[in-house]
Amino acid sequence: MQLSLECQPGLLAVNDGALQPENVQLLHSSRPDEPFEELRQRYEKDGYLFLKGLIPREDVLKARSEYFAMMQPTGVLKEGTQPVQGIFNPLKSCEEFPGIGAGAAGKNGRPGGSKAAQFVDIAIDAHYRDWYAEDFCRHPALISFIARFTGWDSNTLGLRRSLLRNNIPGTKPIGVHYDQIFLRHGEPTSVTAWVPIGDIKLTGGGLIYLQNSEPLGQHIEEDFTSKAKASGLTGEEAKDAFNTNMMTTGLLSENPPRLCTGTSTGLIHASTINNDPDRVIRLATDLRFVDSSKPFDTRWNKFYEVGDGV
Repeated sequence: MQLSLECQPGLLAVNDGALQPENVQLLHSSRPDEPFEELRQRYEKDGYLFLKGLIPREDVLKARSEYFAMMQPTGVLKEGTQPVQGIFNPLKSCEEFPGIGAGAAGKNGRPGGSKAAQFVDIAIDAHYRDWYAEDFCRHPALISFIARFTGWDSNTLGLRRSLLRNNIPGTKPIGVHYDQIFLRHGEPTSVTAWVPIGDIKLTGGGLIYLQNSEPLGQHIEEDFTSKAKASGLTGEEAKDAFNTNMMTTGLLSENPPRLCTGTSTGLIHASTINNDPDRVIRLATDLRFVDSSKPFDTRWNKFYEVGDGV
């Protein structure tokens, strides 16, 4: 198996070391203005679309500037730099600025300790601000594309719960997972948009995808469900992404290369370590969309909260 990724081979690292060049290749790039039938065929074949330029650059940078302007009082940014640059303060410890979402204490508990309290409070608050929750997450260009691409049209619903994540240089990346593992209370028909908020260098902590992993994800999901039922869990308990048959974080593994050499509904992916030479903080969000005319995981239709168990 090979990993497909948005980064240059030979410059990528995950939790347990560097990825080997023979195991990586670049993502197939697509354009938003290509015929939708071609894009759909590519999506069915590859399991993803890698689009650039869908949201206007000025709108992306506005959101990035707003976020880091909020964070500036915590000391996370290098003195004398502009918020939109998002350059990490070399005098600070990365442990003071943990990421939000999967990988925190079980069931999405609060990340970090007392030193990180101010930063985490503001990072959570950013999820509720109009510049993010309305202007960015529901950007007309994104909603329109999803509606046309999926054919859901007016039934297209952007779920309120999202994960606005900072990735400080040198911190632990997000482990291996597939999205349906966290959306089990609905049909496996949701679409996820992983949206970087600002430029990301090849070594800046982008996503990696396990090539042709959709069948593998389906097999893992079926195996989890079978084991959960065999262990005596109720139907509701078995749907829990943090049930007793799984890792406490809901992840498949912390180490992508190990999963790639094993036989372990969703494209399997993870992130890489942010090794940006200029110490730029990677900022990105996970946005999920569903067809509101069909059953979906309604737990996701409210804003993210620490410890919400989703």
